[in-house]
Amino acid sequence: MNLFYSPHIHGDTHQLDESESKHAIRVLRLLKGDQVVLVDGLGSWHEATIEEDHPKRCVLRIHASKNNYQALDYSLHLAVSPTKNMERFEWFLEKATEIGISEITPLLCHRTERKQVKMDRLDRILVSAMKQSLKAFKPVLNDPVSMKDFLSMDRDGTCGIAYCHGEERMGMESLGNEGPFTLLVGPEGDFSEQEVELALAKGYKPFHLGESRLRTETAAVYITAAFSVLHLKRRP
Repeated sequence: MNLFYSPHIHGDTHQLDESESKHAIRVLRLLKGDQVVLVDGLGSWHEATIEEDHPKRCVLRIHASKNNYQALDYSLHLAVSPTKNMERFEWFLEKATEIGISEITPLLCHRTERKQVKMDRLDRILVSAMKQSLKAFKPVLNDPVSMKDFLSMDRDGTCGIAYCHGEERMGMESLGNEGPFTLLVGPEGDFSEQEVELALAKGYKPFHLGESRLRTETAAVYITAAFSVLHLKRRP
């Protein structure tokens, strides 16, 4: 199944942009009459047929559509500190998208070693992972924000902070079932004591991810996968 992405889809026909057109016609060697799928990253899934196989302006005719295709039955927002090795953070973005996540925020903490990220590149990774895993939803990717500014924003549902030390921490089950969920994952070297105190003062629940000390990106993927498994078990 060949899946293509466009953020704006209207009507019964749609022209792919030049990049997607080239990929469809030059790389995949698709032809007029071939069947494909078109998604907008917002949950719309369109089955379509290639009507014009031009490598710069491939035109599709849509013949069947679904809304909220395979929508998550929970909302998970992870605010994660960018890693010094950016490939590790990009790996997290890719795997979290494949598993299923609602929203991602690069979180700039006291010990964050990388303060600048290339948002266009990160968005392309999300699109690629969405297409590879045959999803119709692309996670919301927010601009980087400081820990202080992130905590200043009011948030509904359950908020939690994962860190390495402290007797007050509980397992992930302590977060309960009341979503949406907003969870914080710190940098290599962990959150500072002041950051933890500020989060707890804002009502964030302290939790841990077991006995092992995990890398930032591993912890973030662990949380994403755990939520997916837990909610699969709760389905009737």
